[in-house]
Amino acid sequence: MSRPPRRLSETGLYHVIFRGINRMDIFEEEADYNKFLEIMQKQKDEFEFEIYAYCLMTNHVHIFIKEKRPGDIKKIMHKALTSYVVWYNRKYQRSGSLVGNRYKSEPIEDEDYYFALVRYIHQNPVRAGISLRPSEYKWSSYRDYVYGLESITDTDFTLSILSENMQQAITLFEELHWIEEPLSFTATDSKKLTPSQVKRKIEKISGIKSEEIASLVRGERNRILMLLRESGLSIGQIERATGISRGIIGNVNKREVI
Repeated sequence: MSRPPRRLSETGLYHVIFRGINRMDIFEEEADYNKFLEIMQKQKDEFEFEIYAYCLMTNHVHIFIKEKRPGDIKKIMHKALTSYVVWYNRKYQRSGSLVGNRYKSEPIEDEDYYFALVRYIHQNPVRAGISLRPSEYKWSSYRDYVYGLESITDTDFTLSILSENMQQAITLFEELHWIEEPLSFTATDSKKLTPSQVKRKIEKISGIKSEEIASLVRGERNRILMLLRESGLSIGQIERATGISRGIIGNVNKREVI
């Protein structure tokens, strides 16, 4: 079966994730992390994209990228991963694949989720139990923001959104990470949406959280349910996200909401 084509982002924003094959480690020591960052810097020099957040875990990587030209994401990641795998295999005298399948790239179309994704990426080591707070983990972009370290991270844009005053922007950035990010940004190329993606789609369409739809008055509730059905969401997806029974969702029709 042929692979489905990658979805391109209208905003140029992508959440990229890749894992070691069979979840094996892709970074053994500090030199490996540094080599990957060096390779990404070379790709930045060539393709002029921006990196808003990243986290290099032992066996997988998250990167929040904004490409400069539509479709560059494919060239960027192909060249970066090929370079790293060739280098890694030569160093450790191995052959064959290192990254499981192909990398995943989720287009981020709704910029309202910008900071949620940044926080999600930086909190990876905390969720994994590796560190108590993002600032303790060396191989993510969090410290670049807080301590002004030179790296592959483009921090200016993110901080400028928070405040024109740099110190205040850094303080607000730290405060954003005090709470655990409730959304799960699991990048996928599949047409099947994850539960978190369904909830984000519902919120974008309705303007409210999915769990609040059930408490609306009947007419407004049914109007939103109709919009969700017309957007391509299945009855099962809507039911799981909103808690509204499939009987009610299935019986909604346009005449009820006109």
